[in-house]
Formats: sequence, structure tokens, C-alpha cells
Amino acid sequence: MATGGAQPAMTAIDARLRVDDTMSDGELAEVTHAWLDAHLPPAWRAAGDRGGVDAVRQVRDRRAYEEWYPVFGASGLVVPTWTVPYGGLGLRSAQARVIETVLAPYHLGRLNILGLNNTASALFEHGTEEQRLRFLPPIVRNEEIWCQLFSEPGAGSDLASLATRAVRDGDEWVLHGQKVWTTWAHLARWGIVLARTDPTASKRKGITYFLLDLRQAGVEIRPLRHMGGTVDFNEVFLDGARVPDFQRVGAAGDGWRVGNSTLAGERQMVAGSGSGGVDRIGGQGTDRLVEIARAQVATTGVRLDAVLRDRLVGCVIEERIRSWTNLRVRAGLKAGRPPGPASSIGKVIQGALNQRVQLVAVEMLGAAALAWPGPESPTPSDGDWAATMPAQLRGMLRSRANTIEGGTTEVNKNILGERVLGLPREPDPWDGRPWEEIPRA
Repeated sequence: MATGGAQPAMTAIDARLRVDDTMSDGELAEVTHAWLDAHLPPAWRAAGDRGGVDAVRQVRDRRAYEEWYPVFGASGLVVPTWTVPYGGLGLRSAQARVIETVLAPYHLGRLNILGLNNTASALFEHGTEEQRLRFLPPIVRNEEIWCQLFSEPGAGSDLASLATRAVRDGDEWVLHGQKVWTTWAHLARWGIVLARTDPTASKRKGITYFLLDLRQAGVEIRPLRHMGGTVDFNEVFLDGARVPDFQRVGAAGDGWRVGNSTLAGERQMVAGSGSGGVDRIGGQGTDRLVEIARAQVATTGVRLDAVLRDRLVGCVIEERIRSWTNLRVRAGLKAGRPPGPASSIGKVIQGALNQRVQLVAVEMLGAAALAWPGPESPTPSDGDWAATMPAQLRGMLRSRANTIEGGTTEVNKNILGERVLGLPREPDPWDGRPWEEIPRA
């Protein structure tokens, strides 16, 4: 695959887009096109102009994009509505949409999405200005990769029962415990972590939110290879890991409230098309399904059977409903409201929908979706067998996690029932009791 001749990274001064919030839509589009002319590798630009996202994928691989990404990170285009000191452009949401429309054909996806969504949500809502200035710009530039250390072996769906401890030691906190299913921890430099700082308080009151440097002696990361063949998840052991008090977000004991800002941002992130950033069919959801169906008919001359056509149309309808739901949540964000519990709506819909989309695609493609390239390809013992797996099979296998990640579908339905519909909470005989008195698995 051609890489398009990615150019060396430029300085922030060289690459920053020169705009302000007084510009008209036409002026914004003009300067954005000029920026692309100046900074996007010519082969990528030509491919986007010629055939959009699909054409760009043919001339650019992941490594080339990562090498070029510092230019994008320095431009302010990654997060145009953030202020300039945080790495953005300080534009209004409507102006940012104009810019996104110009960028769309060139497939300039954001890297470090856990930092941009999960970490940034908490810092904007509960962090100090000093913390935002320290951590947000490197997130935007993809210089410091982030992960989220929330779930534990005994605290998944019931996250508030977490047992990882943090004890104050002067100006630092010392952490002991285990986290699991930590996405991309093996790639990350930093992690947001919830730890229990007061076991005598009720389970939601004695938790504190920290920003943890993973590159220290007290942190051990063990990758977990999933059935799709690749490593996304990890278990992380904390044995005396230290966190300066400066890296505590919010008050001690208020971590549950801070963490909910992160969880709301995460639910919104995984609720959209391409949820979770992993292996939707061709990255285009139901549009790709329709393309597959048309190609099958054109190749074989045989129409899909009525049951499969019905399932395909059902997926298209659900995708449209999902997109409208997410637009409502985004409209609230643009009005200055946090995602809140309503973000669970898109999460509940999207998790199961993507699983159905993947299954329909595999059924339409038949053996082509499941067959391996051939005996000359690497074997599992080579450690690289996942790379030879058909994309549709890999996507279908990976989609099984969609109803778990970002909070299980069952937990998100409870959130919708209690916080959106106003239904009574499930009875909890241990409500209000100290965490240390509550039975745990």
C-alpha cells in the first residue's frame, strides 16, 4: 500500500490554521482548503478529491498517518471549538461544522480518542485551569496517549463497588489494586483512574479521581488478546504506584461525580457510527451494507432472499433513528449542556445495532467473509495471524464487545429508566452503608 509520501512534522507556528470567530462560512472554507493545499501530502489530497474516504484508504496506511499527525495536531483542526491555549481554534460550533465539511473527504480521523473524549470531559467539567493547560494540548497533538482505569475483576457493571485503594502520603497518593479490560493501556502513557480513598464512606462517596502516569515501577500492564486476534484490552496491576496530589481531579471523595463526566463522554463516543473506533463494516455502517447487497446481486444475478432483505432494511431504519438521537444529544452539547444520561440512548441502540449490521454483512458475503487467505499466510503461532483475518470476520467478532464497552447495555437501560424516564431506582439493601461493610464477590 502506498503511503503518499508523508512529510516531516512541522512546528505549531508553521501548521496552525489562521482563523478567528468573525470569519464568514466562505472565508473559513477558503482558508481550510488553503491549509490542505499547504500541509496535506499531495497523494492524500488527490485521493480525497477523486474518491473521498475510500480512495484515501487506498493510498494511506495507519503508520503514515501517525507520522504526519503532528501537523494536524498543531493546526487546531483536531478540536476547533476548544480555545487556542488548549490546542483548538476557539471557533463556534457552527463554524466548526463548516470546517468539518471541508475536511470530510480526506479521512482525517482523530487519534487519542480516549484522551479527547474521556479525559477531556472530566478536565473541562471538574479540572483546574492549571491541569487543563498541562494535559489538554499534548492530548490534542497525540503526544501523550490515554487510557481509562475504571473496571475491576469485582467491579464491572457495579463500578461503584471498586476496591483499588489510594492512601495519602504527604503530597502524593499511593495506589494498590487491579484494573481490567483497560482499552489500549499497552499503548498509553497516562491513565484516568478511580480509586477508593475512604472505605468508611458509602460506596459512591469514598472514591477519588486521579491522573496516573503509567510509566513507573508500581504499574504492570498485561495485554489480553481477544477472539478477534488482536490486543485492545489489558489488565493493569497497581502496586505502590504514586500520584502527586496535583493530578487529583475534583475533591477527595468526589470521584464518582467526576467519573460520571467521563462515562457520559464515553457513552457519547461509542454511540455514533463507527462506535468504539473499531471495525464497522468498511467504516460506513449500513451504507456499506447496501453496497455489499448491490454488489452481490450484480455479481450473481440473484436477489437477496426476503428475510435477509428485511433484516438489511431494518438495520438501515435503526441507523437513521440512531443518528437522529445522537443529533439531539449533540444539540444539547452545542447549547452548553453536558451529555448526561441521555447519551445512554445512543449507546443502547448502537451496541446491538452494530452487532446486527456485522452479522447481516457476514451472511450476505457468505464464505468470502469467513475464508482465510491461504496456506501461505502466517499461522497463529507466528503471532500475526489476526492481520490475515478477513475484515468482515474481524469486525463481526469484535462487535460482540459493543454491548459491554462504555457500560453494559443492561446498566445503560437502568440509567435511562431512572434518570431519563424518572422510574424508581432498584432497591438496594446496602444503600448508604459504609463500603467496607458491603459484601463483595
